[in-house]
Formats: sequence, structure tokens, C-alpha cells
Amino acid sequence: MNKIWDFHGGIHPLENKTQSLTKAIVTAPIAPQLTLPLSQHIGAPAKPIVQVGDQVLKGQCIAEAVGPVSVPLHAPTSGTVIAIEQRTIPHASGLEDNCIVIEANGNDEWRTRNPITDYTQLDKNTLIKIISHAGISGMGGAGFPTSIKLNTRDDIAIDTLILNATECEPYITSDHSLMREYADEIANGVAILAKIIKPTKILFGIEDNKLDVVDGISAALAQHDFAALTGLATEAEVITFPTKYPSGGEKQLIQILTGKEVPSGGLPAQLGIVCQNIGTAVAIHNAVCLDEPLISRITTVTGDAVNQPCNYHVLLGTPVEFLLAQSDYQKNQSARLIMGGPMMGFALANTAVPIVKTTNCILAPTEEELPTPPPAQACIRCGMCAEACPASLLPQQLYWFAQGKELDKLEEHNIADCIECGACSYVCPSNIPLVQYYRASKVDIRQRKVDHQNAELAKERFDARQERLQRLEDEKIAARKARQAAAKLAAEQRGKEDVKNAAVEAAVERVKAKKAKGVQESPAAKESENQANIIATESDDPIARAVAKRAAQLAEDAANPENKLIRAIDSAKQRVSKSQTRVVDAEANNDENLAIFKQAAEKAEAKLASAQQALIDFRAQSSAQE
Repeated sequence: MNKIWDFHGGIHPLENKTQSLTKAIVTAPIAPQLTLPLSQHIGAPAKPIVQVGDQVLKGQCIAEAVGPVSVPLHAPTSGTVIAIEQRTIPHASGLEDNCIVIEANGNDEWRTRNPITDYTQLDKNTLIKIISHAGISGMGGAGFPTSIKLNTRDDIAIDTLILNATECEPYITSDHSLMREYADEIANGVAILAKIIKPTKILFGIEDNKLDVVDGISAALAQHDFAALTGLATEAEVITFPTKYPSGGEKQLIQILTGKEVPSGGLPAQLGIVCQNIGTAVAIHNAVCLDEPLISRITTVTGDAVNQPCNYHVLLGTPVEFLLAQSDYQKNQSARLIMGGPMMGFALANTAVPIVKTTNCILAPTEEELPTPPPAQACIRCGMCAEACPASLLPQQLYWFAQGKELDKLEEHNIADCIECGACSYVCPSNIPLVQYYRASKVDIRQRKVDHQNAELAKERFDARQERLQRLEDEKIAARKARQAAAKLAAEQRGKEDVKNAAVEAAVERVKAKKAKGVQESPAAKESENQANIIATESDDPIARAVAKRAAQLAEDAANPENKLIRAIDSAKQRVSKSQTRVVDAEANNDENLAIFKQAAEKAEAKLASAQQALIDFRAQSSAQE
């Protein structure tokens, strides 16, 4: 027999559970329209993959998961998608969110299903994939995606699987009725969980106000060989413990069954523990063994304002007002409607909101049954809230910090560990709605974190912009410096050109001087020729050297014109030879350009004859002058 422990605080409110347990689970009729919010879980909302006007079948995926922490959404029945729009969703603030609205056709026609007859042959990853594609999220708490919770890191060894069948909040009996009528399905779901997690211990926790289901659950679990499924010496044990609210809180149940305390800000997996609700276990059985996604759940409808309180097997998306009508709801007697229980539920301002994956109860109390809380009075510092807090917090201090919007101090005092069970508000003699303050403060803290992240993102964008602007400015400066350097180089080149031009002009002057017989060469011309020769041999600038060399050559030709004519004849002879060779090749190859080559050869021969005649004339003139 497993030892049980206790947790700090807790209360014992009136249970009021017998009203809804007088009948077996009733299958609710299909509502004419089903409204399905895209966000029925913690994480990113699902993304629609259908359009208005599409015909859908029961179980068909209509919205896919987005990101790692998300689950898909499926059509609860066959029909037509008539809207994808903003509608009021179940929320304490009456918020609107994106929803897919399906008009049922009454046929309730399933898509093709492929049930798995032997899940024991499937590995962990395949089972987790099936659970993920079935859209299963936690059905007893905040709706955390189940596949994420089961897919623990390889370096974390899970040795304990806990099934939460506590259902400690007053009025709610959906899990109780589930255990009475679906024990085999629960056991199958536990077996699948065991195959995935491979724990050495399976602890099934039930409060002692549900002893009527213990034998049935024990017998159903005994039909499974958990040791064979896990390959370990795994045993399953059903454990009952005294009724106390909120023993159904995950951390509180872990402490009751194992004596271990989950550290502040920590997760059960860090202690080697995974905790699952029994409703989730049934959904896992349906997904793996029947190929049915999560499209319905068991929901309690109770309170003195309904004449037929009971538990309904209801399709997700069913309007609350439609479900209330099945229980003969007396609106004129109802003080208010609450989704959830009286401790942790929230009032509904609109009865058209739908049943979602986390809706375990619709409570319709009368004023006498659940009176409106009286006005809050000043805190008398009695300390009863601290005594009742199951998380061992200091509710009074949190209240003062919440009033003063001291968010840092709230975080220092571990407000994140508050499970919003309402025990502190329940025992407060001043009727202070403490939980409302904590909820609002948590929203402020989350918003501050979002604002901080947005500010950091804006700072990153600003820094990136400043860096980009600085880079552009640096590029402009570099371009300006490059232009200045180019201008300076051009000025230097112009200076060199001036020197070259001066050398050439001096050489020309020397040539002119030499043409006159008997005229003494001027000292300036001689100096220019020397400069040209120096530039031609010593300058680093190839252009300057070429120009100076040309100037020196011109000077030399002016001094001895016969050499220039001889060079011209030699050059003309080379051109004639090349032209004649080209003509011979063209004739051999039948080149179509033969006529052009012949014409070029004739011009070359004419230039050679002209050069030769010029040399003859020059020599005759020179002889005559002598």
C-alpha cells in the first residue's frame, strides 16, 4: 500500500456532487450550429485550413497546429462551414476570438477512420504523433498540449505516471461519471501512456468521496500487463485519500501521492513525474484505438436553476444555451451562469459561447444556493488566507502588492505559483476577492513581459537602423575621399602632361633649328632634347616615357631626314609583303574577300613606290645643294 502525504492549507467546501450523479451520462443532441474557437489550449491558435462554404465530415481536420506548442482542431460533426469570424469565446473577460462555425447537416457522417487493433506494436514517436494529430490537450486544467507533455527530453527519466481522478471542486462530477462508465477506456489510455513514458510506478489518485468507482478502475487496470508494455517492473496502484480542496491541483496531488514538492517555477518532469487527467486518458484511447480526434467531452450541467442536472457527452462547439435547454434550465431562477466550478470557474455574460475542450462544468445556481458575494471590507490581517493557501504563499502580502501594482515584489513572492484555487477568498472574513487581484496582476506581469520583449525588439530594430545609417555615411565619406584622391591624381597627371608637352615642344624647336644649314643649335633646344631623353629612360610613367621617346625620335629625324625616309621604305616593304601573302592565301582558299586583299596590296605597293621616290628626290636635292 502506497503511503500518502498531506499538503499545506486547503479547505472543505460543501461538495454538492450528488445532484448530477443520479443518472448515467446522457448523449447531448447535435446543435444546429457549432462554434469552434481556434484557441482552446495553451499555445498558438490553430490555423484554419477550410473556407466558408466547404463541406466537412465528422472528425475532419479543419484547422492545423501552428508552431511547436499548438494542437489542430477537428469538425465535431458533418456539415457546412458557414463562417470564420470573431465570436465571443468562454473567457472571464468576455473576449472575442477567431472561430470556425459549422452548420450541422444532421447526418453526423464520419470521415474514413483507420483504427489500430494492436497499439503495443507502435513505438513512442508514432503514438505521440497520433495524439498530436488528434488535437488532444489537457482536459482537466489549462489545456496544455498533451503530446508536448509526453515528449520529455531524453536526459529526463520519468519513473512515475500519475492519473488525476481527484475532481475536488464542488458540483463537478464529469470525471466521476467517466470512471463509473468508461473504466476500460481509461485503463486503455493509461496503458498507452505507460508504453510512451515507461514508468516504474503508475499511481491512480482518487478522493475518498468516490469509493464507488475504485473496484471498477482497479479491475480495468488489472487487465493490462504494464510490465510487458514498459519492459520494466511496472505496477499500477489505485490510491484513495481524504477529500480536501484543492487536492486536484497537479502539484498538490503529486505531494499527496509521492511526498515530493515541485519547486517554485519547476515542472513535475524535473522530479521524474508526469501527471495526466483521466479525461485525457480516454481521449488518448479514442485517438489511438478508434482513430477519433478530440471532438467531444463529458460536461456536468448542474445547479438548482436546472431541473435535470446530469453529465452530458457533448460535442465541442455546442452553445451553452443549447446544452442548458436539455436540462430544463430555469433562467428566471438563475443568479448567474458559471463555466467551471464555484471555486475556480468564471461567470458567463453570454450563453451563446460554446463548449470547449476544457469545459468540465456549467453551473446554474440560484441566489439562495450561491449568494452574490457581499462588498469587500478592509483586511483585518487575520492570516486565515495564508493558512488556507495550498501553495504556501502569503496571500495578504500578495494582495497589498497587487493593489499597489508592485509587480516586481509580486514576482519575488512567487505569484506565479498561485493556482487560483480560491481557497484564500473562501476563508476571507472580509470577503476580499483575492483571486481576482492575483489574476489581474498576472495579466499585468505577462503584459509587462510582452512590452519588454517588444521594447527589446524595437531597440534591436533601432540599433540596426543606426548601424545601417552609419554604414551609408561611412560609404559616402569613403566615396568622397576616393573622388578627392582621383582629383589629386588627375592634377598630378596634368602636371606630368605639361612636362611632356614642354619636352615635345622643345624637341620640335630643336628640329626647326637644325633644318637651317649653318645655324648654331640653341642651348634651350639642346636642353629640351636632354630632358626628353632623360624622361624616355628614367620616368616611372609609361605614357611619359612613350611620349618622350617619340619626341626624341622626332628630334633625331629632324637632324637626319634620310633615316626617316629609309624607315618609311622598310615599313612599306613589310606591308607589301604581308598584303601579298594574304592575297596568295585568299586565292588558295577561294576567300570571298580576295578583291579587298588585292586592293590593299596595290595600295601598299603604291605607298612603297612613293616612299622610294621620296628618298630619290631627297638625295637629288641634297646633291644639288652641295
